[in-house]
Amino acid sequence: MTFPLWFSLIAALVFAAPLPVAGPGGSVGDPGPGARSWPVAGGGTRGRPVVERGFEPSASPWGAGHRGVDLRAGPGAAVRSATPGRVSFAGPVAGVGVVSVLLPGGLRTTYEPVRALVSVGDSVIAGQVVGLLERGPWHCPAGCLHWGLLRGDVYLDPLSLLPGWMSRCGPSRLLPVFGVPLPAARSVLAARSVLAARTALAVSLSAR
Repeated sequence: MTFPLWFSLIAALVFAAPLPVAGPGGSVGDPGPGARSWPVAGGGTRGRPVVERGFEPSASPWGAGHRGVDLRAGPGAAVRSATPGRVSFAGPVAGVGVVSVLLPGGLRTTYEPVRALVSVGDSVIAGQVVGLLERGPWHCPAGCLHWGLLRGDVYLDPLSLLPGWMSRCGPSRLLPVFGVPLPAARSVLAARSVLAARTALAVSLSAR
């Protein structure tokens, strides 16, 4: 059964899973100017999507590399602005839908291939849906969003926008260490060694 495009758009907006938005101090749900959000939802910790391919800087503007990151997502997935800002571009580039958001300070994020749900000049907040992921072409074998970050004409790693606790795969865990005595046990063993040495010395002196 084929649904009209307007129905798909409404369904994506209504049923899109909310993502955690982080403020500059690490507070969740903060929509302020320093807030951050993953552009697409994933099954990882705190909604972290799978990074299909990371940022690979090139040695020259025309050299080989990967000018952004690819985040796993399927066609029709809600695409959200990672930061607050103003929409500076929304439309096709060489047949590929692109949404670009200008951040305060001159940074610019890009999202593709995306069917835009915003217009140039719109103000957006972190976590706000700006479009729907189109069916490609993609930069990876399965569906994914290509997320870019630029300062002028220089490409940067978009993951640098996120606080560490959001970009990590999961919480830090302390793993058990085997074969190393605990500090208290080590102190007891050291005390016993000293006592044994003193006892042996005393016995040796008394035998002379």
